[in-house]
Amino acid sequence: MKIPTYFLSSKTIDVLFDSALTAILIGCSAINSAEKDTQGLSNDAKAAVIAPAPDTAFTPNAQREKKVAYLPFQRVWIKPGVDFKAYQYLVVAPVNTQYMLQMDWLHKLSSVNYVTNVKKDIQDVAVYFQNQVLSDFKNNDNQHFIMLDYPAQQTQSVLQLELALIEIDPSMPMLNAAGWLVVGGGTAAGLINQRAVAFEGRIRDLGTNKIIATFADRNVQDVDPLDLTRLTWYGPAKQVIDQWAKEFVEIANRKPGEVITSPTAFSLNPF
Repeated sequence: MKIPTYFLSSKTIDVLFDSALTAILIGCSAINSAEKDTQGLSNDAKAAVIAPAPDTAFTPNAQREKKVAYLPFQRVWIKPGVDFKAYQYLVVAPVNTQYMLQMDWLHKLSSVNYVTNVKKDIQDVAVYFQNQVLSDFKNNDNQHFIMLDYPAQQTQSVLQLELALIEIDPSMPMLNAAGWLVVGGGTAAGLINQRAVAFEGRIRDLGTNKIIATFADRNVQDVDPLDLTRLTWYGPAKQVIDQWAKEFVEIANRKPGEVITSPTAFSLNPF
């Protein structure tokens, strides 16, 4: 039987809150411990606690993707026989956001003004994503690609990285603090404070215009309900994006046998 909250004493509520917070701390501690054991367990820990995002039409034939042990992304497909080292140039296309605009919580915002603001924020995050990837490649002295502007001035020996943001679940407390009321439930309401971020990616050979690899990933940031450091609804997403940009460069420079890991980005520090 469900007990109405108004029948619970403040002491009982405090005990329940403390118990829930303790459970979160223990769970995250176990995950962080697993990440520190060996290089590969970080990817295993992430796979155990974060479900992949649903496929979108951005990635053709997504059903052929699978987990690749030495890569940090949840799903990957690489065309057999492709030698990425044979390509000399790389171009990073603007990040697609059309699938972000289909998020159910966005359509349940109670004000047209808020919807307009969020749509602008989404475009800003997409630009941030593209710029961060470009910056990480350009500032890495060891990577072998020559970066080209988009669109590329040439097509031979050129790879094009195409990314789509497909999900950002907001910090619900921050939305409420800003006066942005979400009507009803939806994905975001079910992921309060988990703040999932997801993308899909494609690599295109501009010489043939064919897609030679696809991949997708979802990660989370900040399970802490007391986190006061994120001043925008999308703030935690930028930390995940920073990690993805770093991983793209590491993958491009990967040596045979090397495992590229993706830490589960849980923060327990509220300040």
